[in-house]
Amino acid sequence: MYNNPTSQTPKRMIQYAYVFGFLFLMAFAQPTPKMPYKKAGLTEQEAALHLLNRFTFGPKPGQVEEVVQQGLENWFLAQLQPVPDNEVVRNRLVGYQALNMPTDSIVNTYVQPAQLIRLAIKNGFIDKDSVDRTDKPAYRDAIKKMQTEYGYRPLQELQRELINQKVIRAVYGDAQLQEILTDFWFNHFNVSLTKNQIQQLVLPYERDAIRPNVLNNFSSLLFATAKHPAMLLYLDNALSISNENDYAKRQLKGAQRLLDLNAAKKMLAAASISEDSMQKMDAMESQMTAQIKKRKSQGLNENYAREVMELHTLGVNGGYTQADVTALASALTGWGVRPVYEEGPLAKRFSNIPSAQLLRRGLVVEDYFLYSGEKHDETEKVILGKKFPANGGYKEGTEALAMLAAHPSTAHFIATKLAAKFIADVPPIAVVDEMAKTFLATNGDIKEVLLTMVMHPDFWAKAKEKEKIKSPFELAVSAIRATGTDVVAPYQVFTWSEKMGQKFYFYQAPTGFPDRASFWINTGSLLNRMNFGMAIAAQKIPGFKTNLLALNQNHEPESVEDALQTYTKLLLPVSDQKENSERIMSIVRAQNIDQKIASATKDTGGMQDMQKEAMTQINNTPLKSMAQVVGVIIGSPAFQRK
Repeated sequence: MYNNPTSQTPKRMIQYAYVFGFLFLMAFAQPTPKMPYKKAGLTEQEAALHLLNRFTFGPKPGQVEEVVQQGLENWFLAQLQPVPDNEVVRNRLVGYQALNMPTDSIVNTYVQPAQLIRLAIKNGFIDKDSVDRTDKPAYRDAIKKMQTEYGYRPLQELQRELINQKVIRAVYGDAQLQEILTDFWFNHFNVSLTKNQIQQLVLPYERDAIRPNVLNNFSSLLFATAKHPAMLLYLDNALSISNENDYAKRQLKGAQRLLDLNAAKKMLAAASISEDSMQKMDAMESQMTAQIKKRKSQGLNENYAREVMELHTLGVNGGYTQADVTALASALTGWGVRPVYEEGPLAKRFSNIPSAQLLRRGLVVEDYFLYSGEKHDETEKVILGKKFPANGGYKEGTEALAMLAAHPSTAHFIATKLAAKFIADVPPIAVVDEMAKTFLATNGDIKEVLLTMVMHPDFWAKAKEKEKIKSPFELAVSAIRATGTDVVAPYQVFTWSEKMGQKFYFYQAPTGFPDRASFWINTGSLLNRMNFGMAIAAQKIPGFKTNLLALNQNHEPESVEDALQTYTKLLLPVSDQKENSERIMSIVRAQNIDQKIASATKDTGGMQDMQKEAMTQINNTPLKSMAQVVGVIIGSPAFQRK
């Protein structure tokens, strides 16, 4: 049947455009140098596995051969191209309403409890005097009725969509490096659902500030995060204001003049003024006094300025001082959030005003970012030795961030973090130096920095091959991909990740989760990792469908030993797993498993004693089933490593 190309969906046509564009560029581009994996003694298959281990959430069955057939360099270059979600992901995200909603619609649909009460009072569903909730059934019924009539949805639904989409894209997405980097850069520019003020903003933060920029220049990430409401509220920069500007001084002086005038009127009319008029004058005086006190009490907040230097750009040893932090915080005063709550009086204030007119008023509005000149410190500043003249306004904040993004300390800090992510917890100095040089030479081009890394011999060194340990999320997703598990209930990945020590999106500190093995590995986490392996293999996780027989082409192993050999090759392809198999087999054959664990886990570094204790708690009898064998393989040190 003839397939009219115009009948393709817009998303599919966009996907084709990306692919054709990439192929066109490849046709005219200079030949890409060969990756130097042979110098490290790796075969093409071993190198393909290394790429899959580092730049995906784990290989799927047969994927090593696919990468070899495509060509390692071609596969990696394709991963560096941003592409839309594939059809499988799109189908699984059908019904996820918030993913395509504007930020203000999200904020006014998935409402906070306090916001819900204000709306119920405003819309007449509850009386403001009954908010004490003494009649709880009637109170709940009234709130529920309003939610139904106005379409308000629980905040938990928004959080579930955020979590589920991350799992679905990690498990089923073709653009695996894009997903790895979305996870990496979110963690680098961390915000947390633990802060109530930003719970509605975390999904659009990842969607609008992080995801579109993970393969762009570093500065695009820095500016996108700096201006996003989630970051502005998470690190309190939206609260940072100054009275060191003409507007504030005039406002305070005018307010004080009105107070003085009001006091004089009261004094002159004290004998003849009515009690009602006196009360009005007292109320006005009280209101004006409160406004002056509030304006004077608000001041500089250095939280974001400190973290943007220490965590986002220069690094803790990047050469800045406390004076630089204070000066940067002053340069960023007035950076805030455009009002988005519909019940608020300012929600639509800026929607129909031209940008030029806003600028004349000292305002800059970009999406949900709002710069207010009336809150900006207009004094002269010096940041990292560079002088910013007085009255720099909004521009000096952007220039300061651009300076940080291009700084040599930032280049070295970001290169180190990327190398620590993809090579080893303590990455080789030589490759970090080369990556930093590329960062500076390309204006922070993330793709070029990653290319420099994979083209460096140190990336392929066998000594570093087994140094990275999977985070709980990485472990869960890699096990799903390796076993071909169908995930009907993606939220289960979050539940198990939390059990294993990673409640993603909820890490409270701005540092994000530490990216080192010592943070992830302890006795309790290893026990839960093994429990997860056993549960997924035995189909004990609701909403997970694992077919181990189908993974082995519907051939049932003849013995436990046969199962061990078969599934070790399937779950740990290419690598020589003889030693790992022997360790697991010693458990399989053990009559007294407690005595056998020590020898089964030798040479696993710092994991040895903890692995022993955890595996002893898992099962004190010899393994007898195929599912148990697969579970132990997933829980073994070899599968825990990337």
